Amino acid sequence: MSHNAWTEVLPRILHRSLPAQTAAAGVALTSGGLHIDRPLRQRLFGAPRLRQVLSGKTVLVTGASSGIGRAVAHRVAEAGATTVLVARSEDTLRGLHRELVLGGGRVFSYPADLSIAASTDALLERLASDGLAIDVLINNAGRSIRRPLLEAAQRLHDYERTMALNYFGALRLILGLVRGMRSRKSGHIINVSSAGVQMGTPLFSAYVASKAALDAFSRVAATELGADGIRFSTVYMPLVRTRMIEPTREYRDAPALSPARAADLVLRPLITHEKHLGTRLASWISVGYALSPAMVERVLSFGQSLLNA
Repeated sequence: MSHNAWTEVLPRILHRSLPAQTAAAGVALTSGGLHIDRPLRQRLFGAPRLRQVLSGKTVLVTGASSGIGRAVAHRVAEAGATTVLVARSEDTLRGLHRELVLGGGRVFSYPADLSIAASTDALLERLASDGLAIDVLINNAGRSIRRPLLEAAQRLHDYERTMALNYFGALRLILGLVRGMRSRKSGHIINVSSAGVQMGTPLFSAYVASKAALDAFSRVAATELGADGIRFSTVYMPLVRTRMIEPTREYRDAPALSPARAADLVLRPLITHEKHLGTRLASWISVGYALSPAMVERVLSFGQSLLNA
C-alpha cells in the first residue's frame, strides 16, 4: 500500500480501534513514522484516559518509596485508583502515604523486603486479611549491580542478591495474586525491566540476567493465562535519573529520563495493552543480535571501551 493510501486509511482504522470519544484528527503518517499531535496524545495517554482505565481498580506498586515507583504511585493515586504501596523503608513509605492521602487518594502501605520469602509471604497474608483484591501489579522494585564479569567471579552472591529481588520477589507476588485475578477474570501485571535485557549491556550481567528471567517467565505465563483475562506487559526502561544510577560515574552526564517520564512509560500499557514497550535503539540492537550476534557484540564492546576511556 502506498504512503498516500495509508494516510487516507489510517484515520479510519483509528476511528474504529480507539475509544469512541477519541477523534482521529491529529494523526499523520510521516517519513519518520506515525505522528500524533499533542492534544490527541493527551486524550490517548493523558490523565483523563488513565482515570477512566483505573476507575474502581486497586493497584499495587513495589519499590514505591522513591524514583520511578514514587512517581508511578502519585500518578495512580491522582487517577483515583486505590493505591497499595510496598517498599522496604517504613519511614519513607509513611511520608509518601501521607502525601497521597492529603491529595485525596485512598491508600494502603505495607513495609516489606521482597528479597526475603517470609517478608513477601507476610505481605500477601496482610493483603488478604485487609480484603484487598489487586487488579494491577506493578513490579518496579529492583536491585542493580555494575561489575565486570571477572571481578564477579568470586562474588556469586551478587547474582543471588539480584535474583532474590528482581526475579524471585516479583515471582512470589505474581504467584500469590494471580489466582485472585483469575477468579475475577481480570488482571494486569506490569514488569519494569531494563533496556539492557534487549541489548546485553556490558558490566551488568547479574542485573540483566535477573530481569531476563522475569521476562521469560512472563512470556510463558501470558500464554497460559491470557484466556483468563490476565495481561502481562514488560517495560524495557532506558536510563532513568534515580538513586540506582548515582554510583555509576559514567552515567552522571548521560541522557536519562526523569522519574515522571518513566512513570508515563510504566502506565502506558494499561491504556494500550502493549506486551512489550522499549526504546527504538534497544529494539534495533535486539533484532541486530538475532541477525549478527558477533557484530553487535563488537559494537557494544567498543561503546563500553569509550565509556571507560
